[in-house]
This record gives sequence, structure tokens and C-alpha cells, in this order.
Amino acid sequence: MDFRDTPEEAAFRKELRGWIEAHLPEGWRGRNPTPGGLEVDAAREWSKRLHEAGYAGLTWPLEYGGQGAPYTYQAIFLEEMARAEAPEHIGVIGLGMAGPTIMVHGTEEQKRAHLHKTLSGEEVWCQGFSEPGSGSDLASLRTKAEDAGDHYIVNGQKVWSSYAHIADMCILVVRTDASVPKHKGITYLLVDMRSAGIDVRPLVQITGDPEFNEIFFTDVAVPKSNVVGEVNEGWGVAMTTLLHERGTLGFALTARLEVAVAKLIALVKERGADADPIVRDRVAQQWMELQALKLTNYRALTTLMKTGIPGPEGSIAKLHWSESNQRLTKLALDVLGPHAQLDGDDGVWGGYWQHQQLRSRGNTIEAGTSEILRNIIAERVLGLPRSR
Repeated sequence: MDFRDTPEEAAFRKELRGWIEAHLPEGWRGRNPTPGGLEVDAAREWSKRLHEAGYAGLTWPLEYGGQGAPYTYQAIFLEEMARAEAPEHIGVIGLGMAGPTIMVHGTEEQKRAHLHKTLSGEEVWCQGFSEPGSGSDLASLRTKAEDAGDHYIVNGQKVWSSYAHIADMCILVVRTDASVPKHKGITYLLVDMRSAGIDVRPLVQITGDPEFNEIFFTDVAVPKSNVVGEVNEGWGVAMTTLLHERGTLGFALTARLEVAVAKLIALVKERGADADPIVRDRVAQQWMELQALKLTNYRALTTLMKTGIPGPEGSIAKLHWSESNQRLTKLALDVLGPHAQLDGDDGVWGGYWQHQQLRSRGNTIEAGTSEILRNIIAERVLGLPRSR
């Protein structure tokens, strides 16, 4: 297989690199849109620039504001943005989850109302899937929606909702029929986060960042026109969302890991640890894992290009990246030795590696725990019998 860019892809990559270099403001490298990064208004403005330049929703159809570009272009975009450490589009959940789901299952009215706003950053989305006691087993959700004529009344709680504190809209799965098996009786809703009865409470992580949130719904009215797909058939719609969540995520994660490996090598040389054969062996292991992840992503991209549907390879990429990144940040702290105890301005690189190690602990939980991903790989890749 030839992994090199085609002439057209090479031209796109060169153009994109030039655009990032010309438009990325000083001091923005390595800063996420929010929290602990760019202010919301700045993040929206950056997202608007990406959209105006044609880089938001590259693979989306032209009629929905995208470019109709091949999936390889999206992979190149994710790689180059990560390598430049440029901020993501503020609407990562809208671009990667809500938007693709609405395009597949939404009404024409829903498409007109939300897709263009999602691309421009005007409308930010959050995800209302996980609940206390209902994370990996999503179908056991208890947030309910009661029929009230032309609308539903929603009551319940969601948790681990990134961007909920700034979101305009929420993709929400609710129980609309408790008398049927748990995978039935689920409905998928689009909820305006400004609705009366919604209470968002940030959750402060071990890093000190309030990156995730709890969402409480108390008698929240949601119009029936906001149902995506069919009532009580929301499980299939939710699966579309989760497939797209991991569809091209592997390329962004791999590019981030490539940046992290480069930073690790720089740290090892800076600290004079490159003469230690054990350290050299551990760094080499990280580099080999990175190459394996790259090849797995190419396999996933091939499947996506052939079928238009993300395959289970995305679960492999996410699992491998999350555990590899944890090992990498631990190695960095080992290289720092006693200095690893110093954080912030007193620490090496301003406490960069301490923050990365703490944040990496969530990698094996978010977007599917390692245990659930191993089950998916066992069943859908290896063809093993179901474990439950």
C-alpha cells in the first residue's frame, strides 16, 4: 500500500499548513477552545475563520455547508491541526456527532435549523448520554420524557457532558417507554440548553479544570418536532452518533500522540536521560506503538472510504491511544525524577508533564471505557461471542 499523499492531497496539505501558519495568532498553540484555553468568544471567532476558509465540515455535503471532500482530506486536516497544536473547532461534538446524526436521521427542518450554524461555530453542542449508574451500559438510562401533547416533559440527570456550560444545544437520549426491553423505548431529542428547568453544574477534575458537567432536567419542555428519527427507536440513532464519534477521531489522536512523542524525546535529551538504555528502550516502545496506531488508522480510513460508515477500527485506535498516552506521560515523569514533584512555575516546563499525566487518567474512561472498547473489539473485530 502507498501511504503517500496523492498530488491533490499534497496540495491540500500544503495549502492548509500555510493557512494555519498565517492565521494562528501568537500564543494560541496548545490551547483548547475551553476550558483553560481560549475564551468562548475567541473560540467561536476561530471556528468562524475555519468555516469561512472551508475547513469546517470538510466531508459534509455541499448543500449543508460542507465541501463534499474525500475522507482523506478530513484525516489530513486533523493531522495538521494537531501537529500545529492549533485549537480545535469549538463545535467538536456538533461536527463529529450531532451534525452527522442529523444528516442521517433528521428532518429537513432540523437540517436547515442546525447544520450551517454548527459549522460556523454559532451553535455549540453538548452530549446528554451518560448518567450516574448508566455510562457504559447506556441502554439502562433513566432520564424520562413524558408525552404532553405537542411536546415532551423531560426529567432526569446526565453527567460527563463536555461543553454543556457553554452549549446552545444538546443531543439527548431519554426513556419514553419503560414497559419494553431497555434498548427499546428510547427516544433521541434535540434540546435547547436555554430551556427553563435546565441546570448545568461543572465538575472540577483532578487537573483543576471544570471540563465536564452534570446536567439536571426538571420539567423541561421539548417540542416533538425536536425528535430525531422515530419515537421509541432512538437506540439506533444513538449508535449512529457513537460510530461517528470514533470514525475519524483516530487521526486526531494519533497526531496528538506524535506531538507528545516528539516532546518526550526532547525532554529525554534535555534531561540527559538519552544515555540510559532502559529509558531509550521505553521511548522506542512508545515510537513503535505510534507507528502501529498510524497503520490501524489507515485501515479504518480505507473501510470508511469504501462504505461511508465508520467501522469498529475506531474503537481499536481510541483504546490503544488512551493507554499509550498514559504510559508516555508516566515515562516523562519518571525521566523528571524528583523534579516531577514540582508543579506550576516551579516545575520543569511549567508543570506541563504533571498536567498531562493527570489529564491522561481520563483517557481510558471518556468516549468509551477501555473495558467496553475491548468488548466491542472482541465481538465486532474478532467475532467472539457476546459477553453479556
